Amino acid sequence: MDERIADYHVSAILMACYINGLTDDETFFLTNALLKSGEALKFNDKPYFSHMVDKHSTGGIGDKTTLIVIPMVASLGVKCAKQSGRGLGFTGGTADKLMSVPGFNTNLSADKFLEAVDAVGAALITQTADISPADKKLYALRDSTATADNISLIASSIMSKKLASGCNNILLDVKCGSGAFAGDFKDAKKLANLMVKIGKKAGRNMMAMITDMSEPLGDAVGNAIEVVEAHEVLNGKRGRLRDLCIHLAAGMLVLSRIEDVFDRALEIAGKSIDNKKALKKFYEILAFQGVESPETVISKLGHSKHSLDVVSNGSGYIESIDAGKIGRIASLSGAGRIKKDDEIDYGAGIIMHCKVGDYIKKGDELFTVYFGSEKKVTEGDIDDDIIVLRETLTGGSELIKEIIVC
Repeated sequence: MDERIADYHVSAILMACYINGLTDDETFFLTNALLKSGEALKFNDKPYFSHMVDKHSTGGIGDKTTLIVIPMVASLGVKCAKQSGRGLGFTGGTADKLMSVPGFNTNLSADKFLEAVDAVGAALITQTADISPADKKLYALRDSTATADNISLIASSIMSKKLASGCNNILLDVKCGSGAFAGDFKDAKKLANLMVKIGKKAGRNMMAMITDMSEPLGDAVGNAIEVVEAHEVLNGKRGRLRDLCIHLAAGMLVLSRIEDVFDRALEIAGKSIDNKKALKKFYEILAFQGVESPETVISKLGHSKHSLDVVSNGSGYIESIDAGKIGRIASLSGAGRIKKDDEIDYGAGIIMHCKVGDYIKKGDELFTVYFGSEKKVTEGDIDDDIIVLRETLTGGSELIKEIIVC
């Protein structure tokens, strides 16, 4: 942190870690060093400390679960202090999605952050500069030295920030599939187990869910349009996105010891949507963080003015949707960043019109791409194999592949 070690020396260390790997102990020591490079939030003196819960997703295409799950859990009396990052890649991060809502302030002071948790039950902010600053330096070097794709380096980066968040209970949503970092289930399980071990060694209660990201999560891939879809789910829209959020919320209820039987926690979580308590809490969070008339503001969110409809060249059942390629198109539209200083077009992105297992006829719309400037995305940018059709219907993927508790 005091720059006595040159970047090229640190890059050599990262390359050694990348090539040779790290043991579990080495990964924990690295996590602890990153954690101690900055400040950690402290809720120990709060009466609700033992029940506080945090969540983290390893990211994916159309992953707006935080916008749904945090209001669900907070509406059930569990305090949530959530710090989220800005995105680099396919679409914006949770912070970018929230910044697409006019008036929403993601940069609360530490005092205001604590006040929000006390008063509303939840707060959603960007990660502060004081949280694991050494990780930010390593992350920039990993990105430029092709050493990002390493499970130990990823686990230490994620967990240093989660441990600094000050919560006693942490739920991890580890994605696997074509739209996730860990495309293979075995890699996802290895990452999940490692992060759970790190959390346990640091004295936290941990749970990890390995979840499917073999197709986009929900219908919207972008920023403002994902906020709109999150609002729709809180208003009762059904589908895989709602189902996943109910499972994640149930896991957080079990971790916080509000409920000890997972099936009952699923029922309680689902009711928070059905009775509109989670929706009300969503509005409360927005209002506390600067949004005037949240319901009206959300109703005015929309997509960019230019669009491209992608239609099917044949008929059949959808066997697969390449979530990674959908994400690439969303990034081309302006919904994501290629470089860290790129500006995001909050209205850009993709609306999916189909899911795996649907029957599609030739000429049917598969998805629509929205973008701000004319011809920013053309038919030439669309790969032929993004969506694969078959004559007969095949089985789909499990939404929740495994749950790891520690």
